[in-house]
Amino acid sequence: MTYRLYNSYANSAGRRVRIALHLKDIPFEYVSVDIAPPAEEHLGEEFGKINPMRLIPALEHDGHILIESMAILDYLEDLHPTPSLYPADPLKKAQAKAFAMTVAAGMHPLHNMRVIKYLGQELELDQKAVAKWYVTWADKGLHALETLVSENRDEGPYCFGDRPSVADLFLVPQYANYQNLGLNLTPYPKLAAIVDACNAHPAFVKAAPENQPDFPGDG
Repeated sequence: MTYRLYNSYANSAGRRVRIALHLKDIPFEYVSVDIAPPAEEHLGEEFGKINPMRLIPALEHDGHILIESMAILDYLEDLHPTPSLYPADPLKKAQAKAFAMTVAAGMHPLHNMRVIKYLGQELELDQKAVAKWYVTWADKGLHALETLVSENRDEGPYCFGDRPSVADLFLVPQYANYQNLGLNLTPYPKLAAIVDACNAHPAFVKAAPENQPDFPGDG
């Protein structure tokens, strides 16, 4: 059965999964979920049957639904181990996963749009306070990632060597979010170089937001 990915071009967690699917050359059906107001299809009852947390992405395979990007990536890794999303060396594998989890657990949840909306709408923080929240945790996370690649990186253009790993899959979408918001990224030159290398890789290009079927056109 074909994989079915419930996704949106603008969703960074879904972008991680798209990159993996293209890296492993796995055919999949793209099911667009409009997460922008006023549609917000992910919050509806129908999508709640797919993911009770009402978050994307979700991956359907053989009648089963998987949620959470890391769980989805590990599932794909088990079924399609080549090329691997992890370095062969056990230590490097753990370091790559730790890098990815720094993004998944320590950065992305603090910058999720539902959190930002809650800060403004429910806690009634002004725009300046919300921006301070965002920049504070972005800088802390980026500093950690820059340090991790400085201490643990092997020779090669990617986070952990000469081919992309799970670390790169998590870095690129998060970094792009910060670029799009105009954050100052000059203190993180190693991350910038890695992102540039990734964005030249065919799998990353195919997974980019502007290359998705639901990306808004000019007219």
